[in-house]
Amino acid sequence: MEREVRLIENFVSWQGEGPDSGKTMIILRFKTCNRNCAWCDTSVKMRISAEAPYKLSEIQQSINDRAAGILVTGGEPTVKKHFDECAMLLNELNYPIANVETNGYALYELIGEVDPHKPVKFIYSPKIFNMQDRHDAKETLNKIAGHQNVYVKVVYEPDNEYSMQFLEYLKNEMADLILNQRIWIMPKGTNRADLIKNSEQVFDACEKYNFNFSSRDHIIFGFV
Repeated sequence: MEREVRLIENFVSWQGEGPDSGKTMIILRFKTCNRNCAWCDTSVKMRISAEAPYKLSEIQQSINDRAAGILVTGGEPTVKKHFDECAMLLNELNYPIANVETNGYALYELIGEVDPHKPVKFIYSPKIFNMQDRHDAKETLNKIAGHQNVYVKVVYEPDNEYSMQFLEYLKNEMADLILNQRIWIMPKGTNRADLIKNSEQVFDACEKYNFNFSSRDHIIFGFV
């Protein structure tokens, strides 16, 4: 029987954030998430969209036809419901590049399941709203930071003390990630106007911390 995965989206677009912004990607979106972030730009999509089966051979054909990478996102690709299918996508497809966007739920375990020779970027985007979140984010980062294919991408929230403390931790304790340009921060917002308005303070923060700036082009330009 041909291998399938259950997704709520499978389409060709571009990466809108982080180190591969602007690259052609097959967007492969899982439905379920373990968090409920107030500013999530896909919460409505996750709630109203039904899952459907997609054959790996059909996804591979799209990759070949468009010379595209794959962006595996959600939802949260590493929750138990999606973990095995996420690993299968990364291990069995052939692609020039893959991005996995994750809040880190089971990221350490996923890294251990994926063929290390695959051209995958694991983009860790922790969601930090309280002291426990901050602690968990540090613990996760300490486990994964030594992997050269791990990148960090954080929404800049100057009114969130716990998130700001995590940025200080990155600056003071993660020198290798900074030197290798593997940390991005990006503006908060779910629409074009808010993102542009909030970008100025993010550029200032990038200068302060020596981090990279990430736009959120899929929202600003509306291509996803």
